[in-house]
Amino acid sequence: MKTLIFVGVLLLCTTACSPQLDDLAAYTENVRANAVVNIEPYPEFKTHPSFVYSAGHKRSPFIKPKDKSAPVAKARQANCLQPDFQRSKTKLEAYGLDALAMAGRFNTKGVTWALITSNDGVLHKVKLGSRIGLFYGKVTAINKNSITIEQLLPDGAGCWQKKETRLTAMSSAGEE
Repeated sequence: MKTLIFVGVLLLCTTACSPQLDDLAAYTENVRANAVVNIEPYPEFKTHPSFVYSAGHKRSPFIKPKDKSAPVAKARQANCLQPDFQRSKTKLEAYGLDALAMAGRFNTKGVTWALITSNDGVLHKVKLGSRIGLFYGKVTAINKNSITIEQLLPDGAGCWQKKETRLTAMSSAGEE
C-alpha cells in the first residue's frame, strides 16, 4: 500500500511540473513571420593604383645612419672655472643635496662639526672645507641651524659656475 501511494505521488509530481509552452511557441512563430530583415549592402571599394617603391638603393629608414661628419666641438673658453676632476671623491659626494639634511652640530678642540643624515639613514660629519653633494660642493659655513655649501654647476659651454646652497636642520614633530 505504501508503494502504491508513493508511485501515485511521484506520478502526480511529474505531471504537475510539465510546462505549458504552447503560447510561447506561437509568439516566436509570429515574430519570425513578421520580422523584416534589413541588411545594408556592402559598400563598393575603389581600387587604388599600386605603388612602386623606387628608393631601394637608398638607406633603410629603420637602420641608424652612419655619422660621416666630424663631431661639432664646442669652443672652450680660456681661463674659465673648472672643478678638480683628478681629486678622489668622498662618501658624501655620492648623494645629491636633496637626499641630505642637517641633524645637528658640535664643537671639538676648536673645530665646528655638523652632523648630516642621508636618506638611507647613515649619519655623517662634516667641517669647513669638507666635500659634499654631486656637483663638487664644498662646505663654506656651519651655523646653528644650517650649512652653507658652494657648488660648481656646468654652464653647457665647458665652464662651471659657482652656486651657493643652504642645507637646513630637520625639524621633528612638535618642534617649532
